[in-house]
Amino acid sequence: MRIEKLQQAYDIEPVLVHFPLHPETPAEGRDMATFYAERGIDPEAAYARMKGLMDKEGLPYSRRTHSYNSRLAQELGKWADTQPGGAAIHDAFYRAYFVGAQNIGDTEVMIDVVKSVGLDTEAARDVLKERRFKDAVDADWAKSRRLGVTGVPTFVAGGYGVVGAQPYEVLVQLVEKAGARRRD
Repeated sequence: MRIEKLQQAYDIEPVLVHFPLHPETPAEGRDMATFYAERGIDPEAAYARMKGLMDKEGLPYSRRTHSYNSRLAQELGKWADTQPGGAAIHDAFYRAYFVGAQNIGDTEVMIDVVKSVGLDTEAARDVLKERRFKDAVDADWAKSRRLGVTGVPTFVAGGYGVVGAQPYEVLVQLVEKAGARRRD
């Protein structure tokens, strides 16, 4: 993937910052057909565009009938980042949502994702029940707003940013503009 390739070529340390993408989505999710219709978007064209972008990245991507609220998954992701090997949860949530079309706002789906990456499921249940990482995600959302993020993915480096799935060359220009040093 592009970020890993950038890390090999430049002295950078990516940091994931969560963004409130459609936080109004109810727990049971939203029908994608209605979502597209409300925005005047052709669902086939939207799918083809995303599928093409994901194929370029070598990422699996499937059709979804629903969009789900990712807030609690983000909180669980923040917790996982504090655990050894926990960063794997982000890819696992991606696969659950964009490949498996699962409701990543559902507690049991989230716990299955936690288990799939070898993290403590009971600790994860406690994190969700007590909302231990609510403030951390709130801080991410506030930072996203301060940075002017309007969509995902957004890449920011040294006060510069680009929105959307960008070609590798654009990300190289971004990190170089921000002053990142090339690795030997």
